[in-house]
Amino acid sequence: MSMKSRGGGGGGKFASRSVVSWKWVLFLCLSSFCAGMFFTSNRMWTVPEANGVVRTSGIKDDRINLRSENCNPNLDIVKHISNSTLIKTIGQKFSISKMETIAARSVHQSILSGSPDISTSNRKYLMVIGINTAFSSRKRRDSVRETWMPQGEKRKKLEEEKGIIIRFVIGHSSTVFGILDRAIEAEEKIHGDFLRLEHVEGYMELSAKTKTYFATAVALWDAEFYIKVDDDVHVNLATLGTILSGHRTKPRVYIGCMKSGPVLARKGVKYHEPEYWKFGEVGNKYFRHATGQLYAISKDLATYISVNQHVLHKYANEDVSLGSWFIGLDVEHVDDRRLCCGTPPDCEWKALAGHICVASFDWRCSGICRSFERIMEVHKRCGEDENALWTAGF
Repeated sequence: MSMKSRGGGGGGKFASRSVVSWKWVLFLCLSSFCAGMFFTSNRMWTVPEANGVVRTSGIKDDRINLRSENCNPNLDIVKHISNSTLIKTIGQKFSISKMETIAARSVHQSILSGSPDISTSNRKYLMVIGINTAFSSRKRRDSVRETWMPQGEKRKKLEEEKGIIIRFVIGHSSTVFGILDRAIEAEEKIHGDFLRLEHVEGYMELSAKTKTYFATAVALWDAEFYIKVDDDVHVNLATLGTILSGHRTKPRVYIGCMKSGPVLARKGVKYHEPEYWKFGEVGNKYFRHATGQLYAISKDLATYISVNQHVLHKYANEDVSLGSWFIGLDVEHVDDRRLCCGTPPDCEWKALAGHICVASFDWRCSGICRSFERIMEVHKRCGEDENALWTAGF
């Protein structure tokens, strides 16, 4: 009895402990499951983002709320996302990305080629003036430095106070690290006023040089206008700035002395056009375009050239090529004859009459004849007042 009674008492106690232990195990399991649900709920109920889809502000809700009666997330995404908005946004993002890539590549190439004063600020400039020059034009460059192009601290002041960047634009010779390139590097150490391009110099490569100049300039400096001028032309900077300021509200503007010269089909003549047949019958004229001595384009057009430079066709003449790139675009052509005055007495008479010229040169030479000898005379007789640039309020 005693043993039976003791055994029965022991079995009841063991059964009670077993029941309690099982309940605790069940409670712990349920607790673990609930805790897991709490910490992983966001991952369970958030739709994973599709690879390659651009997130934009045009999509009102980035996280799609799934309804309990429909467990197919793809159907809800289709219902919530506007295809037209998404396609438009992707296109915009692609264009911006492409422009930024080209700009970065241009900056990288300029760094490798030793271009000075690469701008890293968010400064907005009025204009960037690129003076097209060649290896053999040292005398021309010095004559420009002695006349209308400020030097040293004045050039820095011009950039900081007036927002005007001026650089001589030149590429490289066909011989790597040749004597011509070394001469430019030595000149650069003295003056620091060159913009070196990733381009091989050559007379028949002026159209390619023009494309590279605009692509590089728009990558380095954020300006409202980009100007190309030849190194044998006299320029009045204050008058140029005043004229350009009047066109600031125009997004796509092309300013210069517009002309429409004949398409020269005969070989051996100056300005021969090998692709004359594209312009119709022999004897036809070109479309309207700015004369190449000096012209200005707005930032949108410079950016357009930069983005599309690989597909822009090059004609024999650089000014014709530039004009052709804007055919078919919504561009305003501004014909301003102050950008193509003659040398004295022409520009002198106009200055006396209160109509100061922007650019002066001789048509027969496509620039000032013997410019390194005569540009000082033009500067004295046709140049604006020396204080005009510093008092101008553009």
